Formats: sequence, C-alpha cells, structure tokens
Amino acid sequence: MERIIRIYLLGCLAVFAISSCKTVKLKDAEEKQRLGEYYAAGEMYRKLYTKSKPEQKDLRAYIAYRMGDCNRLINNTPRAISAYMNALRYDYPDSMLYLHLAQVNHQNGRYAEAIKYYNDFLSFHPEKTGLALNGIKGCEVAPSWQSQPTLYKVAKMELFNSRRSEFCPMLCGEKNDQLYFNSTRGIVKKDSVSGITGLKNNVLFVSKKNETGVWQKPEEVKDAVASEFDEGTPSFTKDGNTMYYTYCSEDATDARTAEIYVSTRSGAEWGKGQRAAIVKDSITLLAHPAVSPNGNYLYFVADAVGGYGGKDIFRARLFGANDFGPMENLGPEINTEGDELFPYVRDSITLYFASNGHPGMGGLDLFKATLDSTGHWNVTNMKAPINSSSDDFGITFETNAERGYFSSNRNDARGWDHIYSFDYPTVTIFIEGYVSDAEEYTIEDAVVRIVGKDGLNVKVPVKPDGSYRVELERDISYVMMASAPNYLNQNFELKTDAEEKNETYYVDFFLSPIDRPVVVENIFYDFDKATLRPESKEALDQLIKILDDNPNVTIELGAHTDRKGSDAYNEKLAQRRAQSVVDYLIAAGVAMDRLTAKGYGETVPKTISGKLVGKYDFLPEGTVLTETFVNALTPEQQEIADQINRRTEFIVTGLEYGLK
Repeated sequence: MERIIRIYLLGCLAVFAISSCKTVKLKDAEEKQRLGEYYAAGEMYRKLYTKSKPEQKDLRAYIAYRMGDCNRLINNTPRAISAYMNALRYDYPDSMLYLHLAQVNHQNGRYAEAIKYYNDFLSFHPEKTGLALNGIKGCEVAPSWQSQPTLYKVAKMELFNSRRSEFCPMLCGEKNDQLYFNSTRGIVKKDSVSGITGLKNNVLFVSKKNETGVWQKPEEVKDAVASEFDEGTPSFTKDGNTMYYTYCSEDATDARTAEIYVSTRSGAEWGKGQRAAIVKDSITLLAHPAVSPNGNYLYFVADAVGGYGGKDIFRARLFGANDFGPMENLGPEINTEGDELFPYVRDSITLYFASNGHPGMGGLDLFKATLDSTGHWNVTNMKAPINSSSDDFGITFETNAERGYFSSNRNDARGWDHIYSFDYPTVTIFIEGYVSDAEEYTIEDAVVRIVGKDGLNVKVPVKPDGSYRVELERDISYVMMASAPNYLNQNFELKTDAEEKNETYYVDFFLSPIDRPVVVENIFYDFDKATLRPESKEALDQLIKILDDNPNVTIELGAHTDRKGSDAYNEKLAQRRAQSVVDYLIAAGVAMDRLTAKGYGETVPKTISGKLVGKYDFLPEGTVLTETFVNALTPEQQEIADQINRRTEFIVTGLEYGLK
C-alpha cells in the first residue's frame, strides 16, 4: 500500500515509463530515487547489482541498501528483505539498515526477526527509542491479536476490486448510497505508467446503489475533475456537493508534490478542481483531506515544520469551501516519529487514522482516537481482523452503524491494495426473569427498577404473566429492585461480563407479602431440639438480605411443630426454635428490636398452597393440615404432612422502623 502512499506523500510522478536504455548508470538510478520514482529506481538498482562483481563489496552494499529502500517504499517487502539482507552481508555501514530490516520483517509478519533487528538498531541509537520501542511492542502484542480477534467480520469486496489496485473508499450521500475510491484501472489515463509504482496513475471511481439497495458495478469518474495526473483520497461535505481530494502533478521544473484540491458538484457532475488555499506555497506536502461531519474543520496530512517526525495529521478551520484558518497539529497523542495518514472524522470526538508509528501489527494499522473531557486523545489499535501485518488504511463508516469499508494489501503477493468491508455484529445483553410472590403466584402491578453505572435508570412494569426483560451493556455493574404494593422489596446486584458476546442473564424475584406469613424454606433443627443445623445457613442469610433490603420493616419469627407430642411441649420447643433464629439474625447484625420470637407449636397447621399442590398432588389446595386430616392419610403421606407443618415463618409486624 505504501507504494500508493508515496505517490501522495513523497512526491508524485508524471507519465514516465522505465527507460529501455542499454546502459544503466548509478547516477541515473540515484536521480530516479531522488525524484520519488521508486519502482523505476528499484529496477535500475537491480540491474546494477546484477552487473556488479562480488569482490566490489562496498558498491554492492550501497546498491543493495538503496534497492531495499526503493522496494520498501513501494511495499514490495519480499524484495526489500532480500536486498537489505544483501546489504547486511556486505557490511553496509548505515545503522538505519537495522531499523528498515525490522520494519519490513514486521510488515511481513516475521515478528521474532523484527524484534531482533529493532534491538540491533537500539544498540546503535539508544536515544532513538520511539519507532523501535513501539515496533517491539507491536511485535509482542500482534500474535495475541491474531489468535484472539475482535468480533468484526471482514470480507473482500470483489465487486469493487479488479486486477489492479483500489484503495481509500469513501461513502457519500445522505443514504450512504455512493462509494468513491481510487483505482489504477482507469481508461482515461490508459497510457500513463507511474515510475513510482509501475502502475497506471490513480483515478476516481464511483459505485452507486440501485433502488433495491444493491451496489452496482463501479464506473470511472470522467467529469471535469478528472485530469492527466493523480487524483484520489476523496472526502465529501455532508450535503455531498463539495469534494476535497489529493492531487499530484508535475510542473515544468520537474518538481513533484501532493496538494489538496476542492471540486464542487453542478447537477450530477463534478467541476474542475481548484487548489485548496490552506497554505500560500505549493511546496508544502498536503494530502488525505477529511471533512468533519459538521463542516467546521478539514483534517489532512502534511509534512510541515514543527511536526513530530514523518507525516503528521493537522486540521484547519473551514470558513467556506476554499477559506481556511491556520494549520493546527493534532499533537503527540496522535502523531509520532512515524507516519500518521488517512484521517477519517466520524464525529466531534472520534477520529480514525492509519499509522506505522504507534504499536501495530505491521505496516500501517488503523487506529481509533477518542477525545476525552480533558481534551486528551485516547488512541487504540483496532486489532485483527481489521488490522493485519500488511497495510490497512483508509476507513469509512456508514452513518450511525458499525460497518463500512477500508483498504488493505493483505494476501496480495504484489502488495497491491484492495477494498474490504467490515461489519461489527450487534452484541446484545439482556436480563430477564419473573416476579412472583413467595408462593409463586403472579403479582399485579409489580415493577423492576434497574440502575447502572453506565447511567441507566429505568422502571420496567412487569407483564401480566409476571415476566420482564431489559437490555443492558457489557462490563457494567447494575443494582436491581423488584417491588409491588403490599409486598417487601427485593434487591439484586449484577455485573455483566466484559467479553464481547451475546448474553442473557436470568433473575427471578420472589416477593414476600406484608399481610400474611411467609415460610422460610430449608431451616433445619436437630431432632427434638432447638439447635440450628449448618445447612440452614443459606436460608437464614436470605432472610437477612430481605431485612437489609427493607430496613424499615419489623417481623415476627414464628416456629411451628407437627401433631406429635403434647401441646405444652410443642409450644415450648417451638418458642426455643424461634428464638434460635432470632439469635442468629441478631448475631449477624440485625437490630434486636426489629425481631420478635413466637412459638406456636401445633396450634396453627399449614394451609396447602398451589405451590405445594404442584409437589404433592394428594394434598388439595386450600386444605388445612389439622391432626384429624393428617391421621386419615397413609403413613407415607402422614410423614410428608408432618414435615410441612414443621416450619419456620415470618410475618411483617411494622413498616416504620427507624422513621420516627
């Protein structure tokens, strides 16, 4: 991809083919390289290297190094690695050789080799830590990003691509129904061949959706905006009537540079482009324009004084289509010693760009930068599969959607760019369940309130069947409370998982009524004693939570026995058991004056509820388990009935504790 970047960033070429002269001279190759004609220069260096003799070590080292540079800059990493290794073999004295070897190995996905050469470079230049240390960090994290990719789905867009090179897609139109991009397959410039890349010069193409929303075959833009030179990297104002783009030409003095041009649409056609008056001179390199959605700023790439090394991202205030304020560098949180390129402004606080200076997977990676409330940029790598060890750049998003298009030269042996789509699947997290009473009957007018650290604060009425369902966010803590008239509240705390996956949490609430007794299930005592057994702890702790959720409530703890034994004995046993529960609650921190112990013995037999009918079908709903009724059952059924009668209950005795 950098073969295309260099068209715009290191100089642009008019229409030249490689000379077919019989004799290739070193000074001619050097001149081609100086002019930025890297493909042409690389071919000349290759011929010179072949003709040189092995004993000419210094000459071979020099030619190999320069050949490596040319191939690196047109993104032919296999040839660059081979050339640099020859330069190393012949002891080329420039320590930059190690940095470039590290970079091309990094871009080729050879992370271990890249780290070695980064460290070799640091041994010569411990003070030049930025690119090398960030390179090492990128090599260290890239394997984990490859093995644990994000949820983005990436696909090559065969409709937009050809056998040539395509890059920098940009959506246009209120309905995102037009996609512009650069391509070297144009017919307007069919005879032009770039000495930089060996490809034809870039032209603008556009694909449009039909009435059913299907993309159509791209067509070359042949309006007045087209010229004999390179145009590309377009960006559009919100109304779609003004286009800023990169333009490269060659003047009579053989000087080449990249500039930003502006074109306006008249009807369906784009008018002839005019140079954007961002700077007074035509020497400063300007490229990759990106209009902010509100039209207030134009972001762009420049190689200007006061930068941080390489190409930096700047912005300028827009007062009109071709009226700009002063250039403003986005600062060291965005810009590095490397190149920051292809900005894309999604909204007032979100910027996307490509960089080879921040820690990445190799070549250019795509990054997302978010502006926080203090005015600082937080930059994050978009990781795999958006990024790869190749060049990934030039992203565009559909409006209000996490999908769009970008360009990459991955999986292309020639290093040519192609357009890919990306789509982030919607990750949904829900919490759902039922709200019922302690006997599992549906409650009318129940409400579930949810408060989250993400700012969520909702009250959800429960449906007639007792169900509720609420969408949540991942990696957030929530507090929930179910409530209903004449029932105690019940709270629940939830922390959603941080993993990016669909998830549904299930939480059922069983509310306790304030006007009738509630059985505390699974409280057990030693036989014929009031000693609580260890397996009662869970039920007792749930009772403590009910009291904590309802701090203004006072209750009576009532213990009941079965029909066996005398009335006096059962009442005393029940009183001791009720007091055991009260003592446990007090020891756990519940205020003593919120609790009352009452032993009922066998005087209040249990009335069969619908919940119990579901478990024991021989007991009709509404039946009272009196001694007479139980004596009429079979021995096995009598044991079940006695067990049901042996219970601990609580009933609300007050609702104003602590309010006076």
